[in-house]
Amino acid sequence: MKDMIQRFGAAMFVPVLLFPAAGMLLGLSVMLLNQDLFPWAVEGSAWVKVSTILLQASLAVFKNMALVFAVGLPIALAKSASGRAVLATLVSYITFNYVIGGILQFWGPELGVNYVEGERGLTDVGGILTLDTNLLGAIVIASLSVWVHNRFFDKKLPNWAAVFGGTPLVVIVSFPIMVLMAIITCFTWPSIQHGINNLQTFLVGAGSFGVWMFTFLERIMIPTGLHHFVYGPVFYGPVAVDGGTVAHWIQNIQNFASNPAPLTEQFPQGGLMLTGMGKVFGCTGIAMALYATAKPENKKMVLGLVLGAALTAILTGITEPIEFTFLFIAPALFALHAVLAATMATIAYWFGVSGNFQTGLIDFIFQNWLPLGSLHGTTYIAQVLIGLSFTAIYFVVFRALILKFDIPTPGRGSAEAKLYTKADYKGAQQSDSSSGVIDGGQASAFIEGLGGKDNIALLTNCATRLRIKVHEPEKVAETQYFQEHGAVNVVRNGDSFQIIVGLTVPQVREEMTQLTRA
Repeated sequence: MKDMIQRFGAAMFVPVLLFPAAGMLLGLSVMLLNQDLFPWAVEGSAWVKVSTILLQASLAVFKNMALVFAVGLPIALAKSASGRAVLATLVSYITFNYVIGGILQFWGPELGVNYVEGERGLTDVGGILTLDTNLLGAIVIASLSVWVHNRFFDKKLPNWAAVFGGTPLVVIVSFPIMVLMAIITCFTWPSIQHGINNLQTFLVGAGSFGVWMFTFLERIMIPTGLHHFVYGPVFYGPVAVDGGTVAHWIQNIQNFASNPAPLTEQFPQGGLMLTGMGKVFGCTGIAMALYATAKPENKKMVLGLVLGAALTAILTGITEPIEFTFLFIAPALFALHAVLAATMATIAYWFGVSGNFQTGLIDFIFQNWLPLGSLHGTTYIAQVLIGLSFTAIYFVVFRALILKFDIPTPGRGSAEAKLYTKADYKGAQQSDSSSGVIDGGQASAFIEGLGGKDNIALLTNCATRLRIKVHEPEKVAETQYFQEHGAVNVVRNGDSFQIIVGLTVPQVREEMTQLTRA
């Protein structure tokens, strides 16, 4: 079950990786419409028209988030022919929503649903007015469709029926399942939606306590890989606000930018997206402490390691390279990191900070500071001061603990304790600069280290890690072998393994997938 949940978490990264680019375009578009910055941005001008077109284009991903997830998940979940799985899932998801729309059109009142455009609890999916099952509905339907695909795509049919093989067979088998799921959804979802509405009210009412607890759980669950299921339903699902906090912020950013009222009053749910504070400011302090505590002869090597890892965390919000540097040596430091990150987010919330701060500095700038800075600049100045204060706290506390307990962080311990070197980290990101193709030798080496392709039962990835399940764990090589071939570290849990690679992990996984099918 845990492997299945982790696989879903990894699959969620496929559509999520679209958000930064769309978010940057959105932030720029909103900024271009700001008359304080651009006095010529008057209603009816060519400037406003072009900027509005860009704004609408940047909202395409966020306004169709459920559909994006429905077609994005099969890319990682399908065992073979992932492109065909995407097509089958798209058809299944549309079928599911068409059946729901048809049922509600005729029996909506009996089911307690007012089937009218604009009614709360309803949404438009591909031109279909349907129940707003949001991310949960997309995940369930995509999962069922991929399950059918994995089971029936390669099924051999008699020659006379061969035309129905492959994707057509998957769609045929999925059709009655989609009809059944639509019927079940129509009877159960209104009650579930009522419960979600109550949960939204609770989270908003929880205020600072809710911000602290959510941020703490989001960080502390990282080693298990289950943190995706802490933030996913909040950021991209309906748990905190209909449509998810990310989509709500994006779709209403113009209103927030033009309203001088405190952001925590306009959008209190945004406090749950302050998780990026620990990533940007906390990881900076951690990197400084790791460097400061290294032995003099190793400082140059450690600088090469922590500089790249820290920049990754600060700019993109992907913290695993630096967090996994000390996680398995000193779990207590990671727990402290979770506590400090939650406390920093809570204090920022006290000072009125709210918004899409759940990743890194790029989104801080383009989805918050630039479009809203003219009216909320004082709040953002307070946010930066709080963040820098915690950078200092992180540095002082981590440095003191590392020295006091002689924790063998990189550059301090024996050869075995030096988990990572500059070459290790850079090796995880090697690619052909002219073609952008990952060196196939690394993928081949990983497969060999895992006991060969026949020993790999499951292969997927998240933002920086390969996730593998093997048939015979005793055939897997020692951690040092994988580090020699560019891995940062290996996490072992029975027959489940996580190879920490870096930001190039999607390409490495794809190369491994191709090699295992050869």
